[in-house]
Amino acid sequence: MRCLLDKLFVILVLAVFIGCSSLSTDVVKTDALPDIYPDYVDVTIPADIAPLNFSMNSDDIDLVDVTIRGSKGGEIHANGEYADFDIDDWHQLTQQNKGGLLTVTVCSCKDGQWTKYQDFNITISQYDLDEFGVTYRRIAPGYEVGGDIGIFQRDIHTFDEYAIMQESALPGRCFNCHTPNRTNPQQLTLQIRGEGGGTLLQLADGQQRWLNTKTDSTQAAGSYAYWHPSGNYCAYATNSVHQSFFVGKGQRIEAYHEFSNVVVLDVRTNELILTPELMTTTDLEIFPAFSPDGKWLYYSTSKACRVPAEYEKVKCSVCRIPFDAATGTFGHEVDTLLNGPKDDCSYTLVRPSYDGRWLMYTVSSRSNFPVFQPDADLWLMDLTTGESRPLKEVNSNQADSYHNWSDNSHWFVFSSKRDDGMFARLYFASIDAEGKVTKPFLLPQRNPKKYYAESFDSFNVPDFTKTKVDFDIREARRQVLRDERIQVRIKD
Repeated sequence: MRCLLDKLFVILVLAVFIGCSSLSTDVVKTDALPDIYPDYVDVTIPADIAPLNFSMNSDDIDLVDVTIRGSKGGEIHANGEYADFDIDDWHQLTQQNKGGLLTVTVCSCKDGQWTKYQDFNITISQYDLDEFGVTYRRIAPGYEVGGDIGIFQRDIHTFDEYAIMQESALPGRCFNCHTPNRTNPQQLTLQIRGEGGGTLLQLADGQQRWLNTKTDSTQAAGSYAYWHPSGNYCAYATNSVHQSFFVGKGQRIEAYHEFSNVVVLDVRTNELILTPELMTTTDLEIFPAFSPDGKWLYYSTSKACRVPAEYEKVKCSVCRIPFDAATGTFGHEVDTLLNGPKDDCSYTLVRPSYDGRWLMYTVSSRSNFPVFQPDADLWLMDLTTGESRPLKEVNSNQADSYHNWSDNSHWFVFSSKRDDGMFARLYFASIDAEGKVTKPFLLPQRNPKKYYAESFDSFNVPDFTKTKVDFDIREARRQVLRDERIQVRIKD
């Protein structure tokens, strides 16, 4: 009997496959758009991005048949369990239609019956995204050291991912703040926390140094880094990160800092530049970022309070202070651009566009750790007018944060938990000269539905990189385990 049932099941599966193996002329048309994952309906993409492969959201769809036609010519086709486009054919089509449209026709088959959906468009932007790819940290949302934390880079034109540094090479270490200088991977810094920790400086000439950036005048080593455009300085926040977990609430975790100050390292002399009355105070100064011309240093600041008990009182403002790169000195007056306590919210993670036009930042109801705030949204300030607005085009009802700009300032990448409220994933959007922002699209994967369903990692701290990061993890491991660090000094 069981043998008979098994045969009947195989026959049924074969019947479904044969019935859906090719697009039938007996197609039911619907005015509805296809319900696909990822949602690539009406997105804007750069030419040469990896193919936007997708699946139907419904698990009971047997096959999909997809045809994409370019407004300037060209056509590609995919048929299978999901839309899987040939990379070379896809790139030829997107290049041919730069500045134009792709029209996507989707048909799906269920139980031998095909359904044709309303067509949708994908816009191919006039703006290039010339970077090799993006770097990011992958970390399981268990919020602990463990689970093979790693820093990775991804070729955004293909589906190739490469590890830069993983915990399997350095067990028990936490990696953060992998920061290039304006997308240039030849000059980068990263911080390793825990036993045998240290700050790595990789300079433009390829020279690497492992530093101890903690001194008697600072309470911790440097993290949350940002380079001066000259490459001669790198700003860091010195702080301690702690976590508390909720019970019986929708929010799972609150992260906070007991202290935080901003310092600047002169990488030529290994000297820290401190401002005791301005950015190394009893307030919590955090998330530094130099302006593209190097004349200003932006940062967030909040009053100290008893955390975690008073976590809801953490309200950050955005300030800036003049910086003279020739002398390595700061001005004596601080401008407050956004006042968190006055507005009853928290402004963090300031990131100026590299063309000097825009200032993107995160707004949440509280906290200086926005990735754990479900109400965190991206906002944009026009630096020519000082006007700000929420980026309704890209924001969701979950945390949107950790944003960075492409070198030409027409694209940005950010982390969003919009899919499920738990896992942060990478999204891209473009912006034109008038500040019009396009609908974001998820980082493409070969089989995105399967990839993201089986991934237990959050993707955070993303940044663009012009070329592939050339990093010798074996040599880095030797240097970390050797535990030899150059001690930084305080500049007189």
